[in-house]
Amino acid sequence: MTTEGPYDQPTNAPENQISGSPAPDTQEKQSMFRWLLETVLMVALAFALAQGIKTFIIQPFVIPTGSMETTIMTGDRVLAEKMSYRFHEPRQGDIVVFDDPTGRHPQLIKRVIALAGQTVDIHDGRVYVDGEPLDEPYLHGVVTDPGDESIVYPLVVPDGELWVMGDNRPNSGDSRFLGSQPVSAVKGRAFAIYWPLSRMGGI
Repeated sequence: MTTEGPYDQPTNAPENQISGSPAPDTQEKQSMFRWLLETVLMVALAFALAQGIKTFIIQPFVIPTGSMETTIMTGDRVLAEKMSYRFHEPRQGDIVVFDDPTGRHPQLIKRVIALAGQTVDIHDGRVYVDGEPLDEPYLHGVVTDPGDESIVYPLVVPDGELWVMGDNRPNSGDSRFLGSQPVSAVKGRAFAIYWPLSRMGGI
């Protein structure tokens, strides 16, 4: 005579439950959840990567004024790189983006004319650095006025600062009016125009 134990009893449970696999509805919900989670993570990663690039490597800027014409036109979109200034300070001739000290624009863009310790003078329509006239072909023959009468030339650029000027000298609010600018205000070195397409290229 045999007796049936509790584990020998038949069951009416569905086959998929006996095998331990989830029901179809549960599987579908889990699949949707995984897809949503992966999508959120991908978007977050892409955003973090874009912010990292913008903060530490390259940042786009829109040119607000015509102070750099015809090198850079009003409304041009430029790219400014930030890596090189982590290893050295701006150099004479660089085109830099920096915070607008007047607050009228988020940033301004100008050309570095003189560095800390160099002497700047403006007379006879030309700019002199350390007593030597600058070769400025980007001016296309336009003369340079001294600017604000409160600025007395010749002057020495203070430590930690730059003397910056726009290529469009008659229409540029630059160091001739604002004074020298702190290196700490520089956001990057402009190196290329990316929009409009007709002007795309290096600066």
